[in-house]
Amino acid sequence: MSDSTNQDYKVQLDVFEGPLDLLLYLIKKEEVDVHDIPIEKITTQYMDTLGLMRMLDLNIAGEFLVMAATLMMIKSRMLLPVEERPELEEEEEEDPRWDLVRQLVEYKKFKDAALFLENMEIRRENVFGREGEGVQLGKAPDVSLNDVSIFDLISAFNEALSRLEDESLAEIFGDRFTVSEKIDQLVSILSEDEGSSMTDLFRGMRSRNEMICTFLALLEMIKMKQVRARQGGVFGEIVLERHEEWDPALFSPETAGGE
Repeated sequence: MSDSTNQDYKVQLDVFEGPLDLLLYLIKKEEVDVHDIPIEKITTQYMDTLGLMRMLDLNIAGEFLVMAATLMMIKSRMLLPVEERPELEEEEEEDPRWDLVRQLVEYKKFKDAALFLENMEIRRENVFGREGEGVQLGKAPDVSLNDVSIFDLISAFNEALSRLEDESLAEIFGDRFTVSEKIDQLVSILSEDEGSSMTDLFRGMRSRNEMICTFLALLEMIKMKQVRARQGGVFGEIVLERHEEWDPALFSPETAGGE
């Protein structure tokens, strides 16, 4: 592995969800009605998540920033008395949130329909006629970042980060880490053990640099289909396991040197 640091090691995710996915995730996490969004709270959480994504140097599409501006505009309008809101808004809607609610409801319908069809396809792949003999069951579908959304991972990372103690002291006197080193460490952990929780992964870390490098290493291994992230239930503990395509030789010094 080369000695890349988290500053010049950018994880490019092929599968990345959009701003509506993030909003639906936050609404579900807060257990609120999509038709009655607590706009101030959701806007704060959305901006916090965007801040984390920037800190991790993840690619943030322009649509995330457009949604941030939209949320801030809705929030500011919600603070105005109804009689002081722009005339156009009064004519069209009494509630500044309503256009966003319509987008979310419509998007969720299509997303749920797509998930239903995907599940039906997976079920049909493992259904065989009685006349077949010696039928081999198909390989289980690949499970990568889709099992646990990027926002689940960022949320778990944020929780681990919030438990960091004596951060300033650790940053001054602590060792500096690289993403490459943390990938090697993850390979070692999963080679010895089939799985590890994200809580255990971050336990004992005392510097922001180490935690960021570890998280970016995890994202890179998920992208390379070497790690799969799963949850036992909604917003439950995230468990990291070896992917079906697990191949630790990909991270050997000989392989890295040939890149």
